[in-house]
Amino acid sequence: MATAEINGITIRYEDSGGDGPAVLFSHGFMMDHTMFDQQVAALSSDYRCIRWDERGFGDTKAGGPFTYWDSADDAIGVLDACGVDKAVLVGMSQGGFLSLRAALAHPDRVAGVVLIDSAADADDAETLAGYEGMLAALTGEDDATWEAVAEGVAGLILGTPELIADWVPKWRERRGDSELDITGAALLGRDDVTDRMGEIACPLLVIHGGADQAIAPERSQAVADAVQDCRGVVIVPDAAHAPNMSNPDLVNDALRTFFQSID
Repeated sequence: MATAEINGITIRYEDSGGDGPAVLFSHGFMMDHTMFDQQVAALSSDYRCIRWDERGFGDTKAGGPFTYWDSADDAIGVLDACGVDKAVLVGMSQGGFLSLRAALAHPDRVAGVVLIDSAADADDAETLAGYEGMLAALTGEDDATWEAVAEGVAGLILGTPELIADWVPKWRERRGDSELDITGAALLGRDDVTDRMGEIACPLLVIHGGADQAIAPERSQAVADAVQDCRGVVIVPDAAHAPNMSNPDLVNDALRTFFQSID
């Protein structure tokens, strides 16, 4: 992986290279660039696949408080570091939050947007309270509570025992090096951009797990209904919050079809 100094922080990213149209993959909360391994493996022969570790995750430090508007600027900074003028932005959950904001703030740099289990609105009070409890447990010192909550969060995001078994140990290894207080504040404090979705003119695709308990499919459908050029809503049956990991073949086929519609 490479690094670049972007907006005052050191961001780690990976670029598959090649002459194909560029795609920037942005991961979800608690995850890192590797959540798109199966997309890069399937698509990098035809598309230039770029992925990165967002603030506070993977090998990128948060560097202080930030918003998803800052993360949107980071995403464009990664394109700059790669010498890419324009890309399709594929964002899962948190990655979708920043991708929508990038499309609003930098429309000339965004060829299209794919939302994977994401939304434009803010969370309600009950959801925010749940996230506050989750963050308290994951930053606390009680081992049993940490294990129980980590397993629960992994189940919510990933859905399958195999993926849960892969990711909980990763989180456990980084437990003492967590920046969850900072990244959690960005998640809990994000603004509602629903009323700006009509400004987004680039093509958009929605992909959503049918069994997602973190963000209901209706919330991404609202984005699809509001933008100027939605090219489809793909519901992945029985998938949790990260269908690109649990159902990669279906998601990769949908991505390829969307990319071809833009080429």
